[in-house]
Amino acid sequence: MYGPNHVTYVEPEGFDDIAEGVSRPGHFKGVATVVTKLFNIVKPTNAYFGQKDAAQCCLIRRIVHDLDMDVNVVIMDTVREPDGLAMSSRNAYLTEAERKVAPIVYQSLCTARDLYHGNGGRPIAAQHLQEVVESVLRSEPLVTQVQYVSVDCRETMRPLQTVGKEGAIISLACKIGSVRLIDNMVLKRI
Repeated sequence: MYGPNHVTYVEPEGFDDIAEGVSRPGHFKGVATVVTKLFNIVKPTNAYFGQKDAAQCCLIRRIVHDLDMDVNVVIMDTVREPDGLAMSSRNAYLTEAERKVAPIVYQSLCTARDLYHGNGGRPIAAQHLQEVVESVLRSEPLVTQVQYVSVDCRETMRPLQTVGKEGAIISLACKIGSVRLIDNMVLKRI
């Protein structure tokens, strides 16, 4: 993908400042460059991406729009195990005990979703949703680190102060044992 004299990259503005970007400096520059190169080589009509990496989905949509690419980006729902854990190659690194408690990641997001939907349609503080997710995660001793819980605009991944009828995306990264897991949930009025 990169030749020996490669010097050109796609560097999206602002993505290193969002929660996932702070956790993984330079990651989005790599994603933006690889995806742009892939789209230029393959010239797809449609490109399908999983919702599990919400920031990456936002970035790819932004690239296609900003660079006037003739590609229809389709975001597919996160594929989950029967217990709710988002499918990921990283799940294989979980010990048996860690795998048993790993669904707490999804459960934490469901708790925030239920709070949002149970709020009678009134705006709710993003910080309150974050605190609820963190509280659920921290209730499990095998969750060794909560790297971030973020409540953001679905279009820009910029942090929100309150979540109203326009909804949001709540995303997180945490470690269970030594395994870093990410997940998210789109909040929208039903």
